[in-house]
Amino acid sequence: MVPSSSESPSAPGGDRIAKVLARAGVCSRREAERMIAAGRVAIDGTLLETPARTVQPGERVTVDGQPIPEAEETRVWRYHKPPGLVTTNRDPQGRPTVFENLPAELPRVMTVGRLDLNSEGLLLLTNDGALARHLEHPDTAWIRRYRVRVHGQIDPDRLGPLERGVDVNGVRYGPIKAALERQQGANAWLTVALREGRNREIRHVMEFLGWPVTRLIRVGYGPFILGPLPRQGVEEVARRHLRDTLGATWKTAGPKRPRHRARRDTSGDPE
Repeated sequence: MVPSSSESPSAPGGDRIAKVLARAGVCSRREAERMIAAGRVAIDGTLLETPARTVQPGERVTVDGQPIPEAEETRVWRYHKPPGLVTTNRDPQGRPTVFENLPAELPRVMTVGRLDLNSEGLLLLTNDGALARHLEHPDTAWIRRYRVRVHGQIDPDRLGPLERGVDVNGVRYGPIKAALERQQGANAWLTVALREGRNREIRHVMEFLGWPVTRLIRVGYGPFILGPLPRQGVEEVARRHLRDTLGATWKTAGPKRPRHRARRDTSGDPE
């Protein structure tokens, strides 16, 4: 393939290259930008140098010289992540990842958001990178629900002000709704709900209040709940449920008739 001599976007009517790669289950939009920068993506044999390119109907997209799969029907799975797994495709420290522990029969999937190493509970998986990006974006504002065990004696009056947001070491966190579920000696269980879901937000806020987190379980993500799904269990969300909960978003992303079955995503860098 030869380098591109022109990188101006094509005429309206197609989709941006990053979205096309994501919809085909090749990678996330963020990873697509890195792949383009590395000279791995081409349209009709011409290497791209920028993600500012629209793919028109009939154009042939390749990655490392191989044509990308046709977009599969949008699918979503619920996964019960256990503690001790990293929610990245590859960990430079060699720690076990979520992707290494998924059933072999799953197609290439990516996570909707993340859970840190020691957190557990509901993690959504999808074969549609565009949908994953939409569902984890702050503008979607889906409520994330957690059960949180902390060490310390809880003063319920200190939980109410969290709904107005809180500043922790110069970082502003949005509204958090927290309630005491039960106090058990030196430990307590809280129910926590928030929309923003910034990195280690609950742990930082609880530590700031003097109640270090000893266990954190996500039990809900928007309309999806963990329920009785066992640890490391994987269960596909029914198509009807996707239509009912995602509406136009699901219809825009899919469905399309599946023709290719790709491997799980095992490449990429941790954030």
